[in-house]
Amino acid sequence: MQNIDIVTIVIIAANVIISMKGFNDFSFFEKYKFNIAGIRRGEQIRMFTSGFLHVDFTHLLFNMLTLYFFAHVVIDALGTIQFVLIYIAALLVGNLLSFYFHKDEYHYSAVGASGAVTGILYAAILFYPDMGLYLFFIPIAIPAWIFGLIYLLYSIYGMKSRRGNIGHDAHFGGAIAGYALTLGFAPFLFQTNLWIVLVLALPIVLLFVLHKFGKI
Repeated sequence: MQNIDIVTIVIIAANVIISMKGFNDFSFFEKYKFNIAGIRRGEQIRMFTSGFLHVDFTHLLFNMLTLYFFAHVVIDALGTIQFVLIYIAALLVGNLLSFYFHKDEYHYSAVGASGAVTGILYAAILFYPDMGLYLFFIPIAIPAWIFGLIYLLYSIYGMKSRRGNIGHDAHFGGAIAGYALTLGFAPFLFQTNLWIVLVLALPIVLLFVLHKFGKI
């Protein structure tokens, strides 16, 4: 078992404590979840607090396990402060992108650390594109860069089709933040891993092109 950094423990503990409070206190959950109507009333705190609430224990467990497995990769590569900055930025950018795409849907609500966790995952992929990851229930590990590419393309599909109860735009926004900040903190990746930098940029460019032409 890998060593777990204190900051990772703190973030996981905050998610568990706040999510458990939300599981047992409906008014608390409603007050701090991401909700377009609430944010447009001036409750911008929801942009941040919603990232520590989860729908249920399975949702919480999946996000925290993913964070546990990839946090140390980013911390070892960049340091604790940069890791925290990426986590927070990915959380906020994910919710900002959700707000942008759903700003006229006053009923739209969302919760979860998925955007923040996706930002950490994409930071890790930039450093170790060849590490093996598992895609859904396929029992064979695939290279992380392929996983990342498929994940972002699937997120675009989910944003376009709006199927399921998944915040694809928050995931995508988190990935953008993780991608951009990691390259800002570690510009040497343009030399050592230029090919993966370019490959992971493709779905980001695709999203902006589709949006510009009104396809999403």
